[in-house]
Amino acid sequence: MEERELTAGSRDLRRLAAEGVSPWLDGFCRRLLTSGGLTDLVARAGIRGATSNLATLAASVESGDTDYLDQLLFLSYRDVPADDAIRALTAYDARLSCDELLPVFEETGGREGYVSVDVNPWLAHDAALVASEAGKLVRAVNRPNVLAKIPATPEGLEAISECIGRKIGVHATAVFSVRRYGEVVDAYFNGLERARAAGHDLSDIVSFASLPITWFDAEVDARLEALGTAEARAMRGEAALASARLIYRRYEDRLSGDRWRDLARSGARPQTVMWASTAPRRPGATSKHYAERLVAWGTASALPLSALDEGADRMCPFAGDTLSDSYGAARSVWERLDAMGISYRAVADKLETEGVEWLQTSWSLLYAAVERRLRGAQLSGA
Repeated sequence: MEERELTAGSRDLRRLAAEGVSPWLDGFCRRLLTSGGLTDLVARAGIRGATSNLATLAASVESGDTDYLDQLLFLSYRDVPADDAIRALTAYDARLSCDELLPVFEETGGREGYVSVDVNPWLAHDAALVASEAGKLVRAVNRPNVLAKIPATPEGLEAISECIGRKIGVHATAVFSVRRYGEVVDAYFNGLERARAAGHDLSDIVSFASLPITWFDAEVDARLEALGTAEARAMRGEAALASARLIYRRYEDRLSGDRWRDLARSGARPQTVMWASTAPRRPGATSKHYAERLVAWGTASALPLSALDEGADRMCPFAGDTLSDSYGAARSVWERLDAMGISYRAVADKLETEGVEWLQTSWSLLYAAVERRLRGAQLSGA
């Protein structure tokens, strides 16, 4: 990546951080890590965390990225199964990322500087297997600033509680509805209570919950286009921000309750809301279009690498908090959409299903690419 791109992006991300939003990199690969790309993003652009992206890793392995070939060759000689090979690849990338972000982790007392890595999403409907795999992955990475990414399925909620109770940091993903987000927060609280009962210090237990924000606009805008009326078209691009405001209101509600106050007195930290999947899925939108409209203190925003190439002149001036005290406006958006036959519950349920399916498809593509590379390495060495 060129320095001029990083320099342009740095002004944007530091302004975002000044508003209380922690900017994360959404998706990393071995080449970015070994070339010093993440180092520059942390030092110049102000990146404060990073999350893995299964599609990014699958594409890198499938393309024959030479940065992965030596490790795959090593694994193939030892007849390592594809599942274990994926864990080895992701753990190696995560260790490199964690090391790059360790200064941020140390400077902020563990508030920032984390790296989250996907647990096999095909396990998402078995709580025990998810928790077991999360433990294996975190042990393989062996860094204090690693988090296990767990899809927030009903079974995933139990796995989240189990992991938090064992002091395994968790990044809950595929959270689309206010109801599901509330369940994720409850799962975090349950885990904290388990950890406290086991005698653990709660002050260094961390969790994030991410809302794939642009999926809402893509789904709702398609339905509005199908309606074809001027009123419907005027509502395009409204659903994502309204959904974020509803989620943030639930976040504020949960942190105002007696249960949280009790946990906070024991040293617990709030679970961080993250705006994820900010890569535009509708014409005319940019990642920064969402970043600049999702501003509230103590949140995080995951930006794809491509967003850092959008020049500073594409960024609008920040106007402070855009989420707090906006519950009425958000409800109004969804009431108008509901009057057009577009139900929040129906959209959120559809996206929750599609979100897990997308993760599983990406994992399957990664598995197939790794298996082919392992088999190819064995044949070339035969």
